[in-house]
Amino acid sequence: MRKVNLNYMEEYKYKVIKKLVETNGNKKRAALRLNCIVRNVNRLIARYKEGGKAAFQHKNKGRKPAITFSSEAKKQIIDLYKEKYGDTNFRHFTEIVYEKLGVKVSDTTVNKWLREEDILSPKARRKTKKQHRKLMKMRLKSARSEKEKNKIKEVIYKVEKSEAHPRRPRCKYTGEMIQMDASSYKWNGSDTWHLHVAIDDATGEIVGAYFDLQETLKGYYGVVSQILLNKGIPALFYTDRRTVFEYKRKNAPLDNEDTFTQFAYSAHQLGIEIKTTSVAQSKGRVERVNQILQSRLPVELRRARITTIEQANQFLLGYIKKFNDQFALRLNSTKSVYEKQLTSAQINKALTVIDNRKIDKGHSFQYNKQHYMIVTAAGADVYFSEGTEVMVIKCLDDKVYANINDKLYNIREIENWEEYSENFDVRPELKKEKKKYIPLVDHPWRQNSWKLYSSSIRAHLYGAHN
Repeated sequence: MRKVNLNYMEEYKYKVIKKLVETNGNKKRAALRLNCIVRNVNRLIARYKEGGKAAFQHKNKGRKPAITFSSEAKKQIIDLYKEKYGDTNFRHFTEIVYEKLGVKVSDTTVNKWLREEDILSPKARRKTKKQHRKLMKMRLKSARSEKEKNKIKEVIYKVEKSEAHPRRPRCKYTGEMIQMDASSYKWNGSDTWHLHVAIDDATGEIVGAYFDLQETLKGYYGVVSQILLNKGIPALFYTDRRTVFEYKRKNAPLDNEDTFTQFAYSAHQLGIEIKTTSVAQSKGRVERVNQILQSRLPVELRRARITTIEQANQFLLGYIKKFNDQFALRLNSTKSVYEKQLTSAQINKALTVIDNRKIDKGHSFQYNKQHYMIVTAAGADVYFSEGTEVMVIKCLDDKVYANINDKLYNIREIENWEEYSENFDVRPELKKEKKKYIPLVDHPWRQNSWKLYSSSIRAHLYGAHN
């Protein structure tokens, strides 16, 4: 006779109905115990008399559902994660599986499959890691072979503690607060780059992103230029307390005696307030965006075969839109407080690096280990006396200008050696460009075209009056 295994509820129903039939008991009392009506009790009695204990077992027990994944497909997906995408979070991995294999699988299913293989998501919560660590320690105690123990110890070692970030309400309007930060990571798998990121606090939308080798003023200027060009002038930048944004002198008794940084000066000229903090949790939204990007972006860069920082910055322009479509909040009622968008020429003049120099005895000044002469727009040299103060302005496009007494001048680099020797070199003859001859309006060549043009204008005017 086949052994019948029932679960707890099935076993309970079986015992109640069996006792009811054998003792010819009260059906109403049995209905109360089973939390059902008498009609259902009669059905269970008929089922018991017809099939006995086996009749209480669910008919689908041991039967594979029609929508389940085959063992081959399951193995293919697990192997794909282990071999290529071991650093990818499960939600992102399901998107990759759909793109590569055309198979739709939920992240909970992938989580279940990989948990069976002792693999946790890189974005697993602290509670999940704690439970998994506890399970691994229980298995470690019952492990028999040394090989199995070492394998379990390796899994426990890989499980790390995560940090929590406190929540706070979002800003009401877009452009009210822009959170900025730089994330140091091996984005291409081998080289450590710094990704400068800015997000809108109201929607979580990435409004600017730029790769650089270090966390630099150039990187943040790259981000701000994207904001000014695509969105406009925001009200506030919320950043960490880096010397790029804020520099406090040790002996300064008052706040107004602190040094004005290049970034702070440019923001002040644009009317943007800067707020800094030394607590990472205070700007938790940009920190969480950095975590998401560290999980997803290296995989996408690897899939796009990107190896250089220049290629990565080009890739970011398209990736930001894809990221925002998927993760940014879409609030129709959110009002924008961005001021007018700037043109590329205006941005180039707004985001500058300013240094102070003095004219030396040779009527020139030194900047970045090179000597420069002051010249007019026509290219003629201008001579200033020794000690004259020069404000050197380096624009975003790396062009350098000199400001003396509130007047802007071009500059010319002084070479260390002459390009040609007057005594021993023959200067190549420069070909003179021929001046273009433009015929006058009444020239015979132009008379015909002028007549056609004037007749068309006349016809248009008369037609309009009629």
